[in-house]
Amino acid sequence: MHLVGPYPEARDTYLQRSPLHSVDKLACPAILLQGLEDKVVPPNQAMLMVDTLRKKGIKAVHIEFEGKQHGFRQAKNIVHTLEAQFYFFCNILSFEPADDIGLVELFNYEYVLSFSPM
Repeated sequence: MHLVGPYPEARDTYLQRSPLHSVDKLACPAILLQGLEDKVVPPNQAMLMVDTLRKKGIKAVHIEFEGKQHGFRQAKNIVHTLEAQFYFFCNILSFEPADDIGLVELFNYEYVLSFSPM
């Protein structure tokens, strides 16, 4: 709250900087990593972004983490997010990773992916 300004006085600044209110400007593939217990960016906001990306035909991956909040602090979740991002970039940039990651399954690659980390 202190980085943007007091709310509601700085409401216009919040709206201007909010990714949720600028998703219509997206024109490139995106990966969204979402903790299902996130109170900073609630899961429904990620779904709104994913729905908009889908409607625009933009390649997107949405990965939900059960029991996780905002940010990933446990080593296993950090590893999962890094592997998922790497796999995402492999697909976007059309190259094969040297190792079999086997982390995620992409559905038509254009839409939503959900999984629970190990």
